[in-house]
Amino acid sequence: MKKLILLVFVLGKLAAFAQNEILPAEVQIKTAVMAAPEMFRDGAKVLGYNEDGELVTLRQGTNEIICIADDPDKGGISVACYGIALEPFMARGRELAAEGKNLNEKRDTRKNEIDSGKLKMPSEPAMLYVFSGQEKDYNRETGELKNGFMRYVLYKPYMTAESTGLPTTPQAPGMPWLMDANTHRSHIMITPVEPEKQ
Repeated sequence: MKKLILLVFVLGKLAAFAQNEILPAEVQIKTAVMAAPEMFRDGAKVLGYNEDGELVTLRQGTNEIICIADDPDKGGISVACYGIALEPFMARGRELAAEGKNLNEKRDTRKNEIDSGKLKMPSEPAMLYVFSGQEKDYNRETGELKNGFMRYVLYKPYMTAESTGLPTTPQAPGMPWLMDANTHRSHIMITPVEPEKQ
C-alpha cells in the first residue's frame, strides 16, 4: 500500500513538473499561433514565457494579430489570439493581475477606465480566438495539439440584446449569444459544437 501511495505521489509530482515546464520559444510560438486563422499565423506577434516564467515578447509581428502562449502554471493547454485593437484591454488586465488585483477589482478598474475614456476599446466588434485542449493530447516537443477545440469571442462595450438581436443566454449548441450584455466587457460568444474525440 505504501508503495502505491508513493507511486501516485511521484506521478503527481512529475505531472506538475511537466505542466510548469517552460517550453522553448519556438514550441510556444508554434502552439500559440494555432489559435489564429492561417492567413495571420506567420505575421502574428507572439507573447510567451521566459525561463523565469515572465510573459515576454517571443516574436515581433508584422500584422495586426497578437497571440498568447499557453500559461505553464494553468492546467490543460489554452492559447489565444486577438486583433491589436483589443491589446489595450488585454494588456491592462495583465497589468492589474500582476499588481495582485482579483477578478472583481480588475473588472471595476477597467470599467472605470473605459467609461472615462482612459482605456480605449475598439469602436467595432473585435475578435478573440481561443484554442484549447488537454495536456494528454499535447506534444511538448513539437507543439502540436490533437483534438484541440476552438471558440470565438467578439468584444465591443455595451452591446445589448436589442442592438445585436442576440439572446443573453445560450439557446442551442453552437448558436451565438451575448455575454455580459450592456456592460463594458460585453462580448458575443460563439462556441461550435465540440467534435467527438479521435
